[in-house]
Amino acid sequence: MKNTILCGNDIRKTFTQSGEETQILLGIDVDIYEGDFTVVMGSSGAGKSTLLYALSGMDAITGGSVTFKGQEISKLSKKKMAQLRANEFSFVFQQTHLVSNLTLYENVMVAGFAAKVGSTKKIREKTDMLLLKMHVENAKDRLPSQVSGGEAQRAAIARAMIGNPGLLFADEPTGALNKANSEEVMNLLTELNHDGQSILMVTHDVRAAMHGNRILYLEDGKILDELNLPPYGNNDPKVRETEVNSWLSSLQW
Repeated sequence: MKNTILCGNDIRKTFTQSGEETQILLGIDVDIYEGDFTVVMGSSGAGKSTLLYALSGMDAITGGSVTFKGQEISKLSKKKMAQLRANEFSFVFQQTHLVSNLTLYENVMVAGFAAKVGSTKKIREKTDMLLLKMHVENAKDRLPSQVSGGEAQRAAIARAMIGNPGLLFADEPTGALNKANSEEVMNLLTELNHDGQSILMVTHDVRAAMHGNRILYLEDGKILDELNLPPYGNNDPKVRETEVNSWLSSLQW
């Protein structure tokens, strides 16, 4: 029996522009389980990123509730929500959002201080460990502008992991990368998941999605279906990709 780490109940999100309301999320019920690599897919405009932002508290919901580890976070004050994101949530986006005038090492270090990881010595040790794990230790003294997109994204993942997040949110983490860098980033995220990290990722890329063990399909603001898979690496990648593509085709993706 899996433990539910994050629960969305009847999540609704409406945007109002020029007096007109547009409903993006239409009463979504979803549980995110501890230790899972959950992926959200769907056509453009289906509400994938909106759902991720709603579940992470980055965007206020219009109706319903979001609960993390038994605490309803949808009603927290901005200050308490910021504290929760700093202590329990981490984020990886399509763009790395690394601080341009800090080295990769310094970007991770600063995040360690913000997350109150511990002493300066402990933060330095953890920064070194994460950059090594993300295969960017040789570029740690370079600025973001001096490294490849793949190296920058791997450093961004190291930054996201320094606070030992309860849940890692990833929004199109390979969207700006070429095929080789995308595969390396996904392999590293998969390795983190195999080590116990819970991940919730939005993507439009089938090759990225197949790294998850659970794929949710979003259409017109509702979860239409889901596909459950064994952990990545437990079956032939080509067979897995075929299964995911077949499932998506059945949903007219």
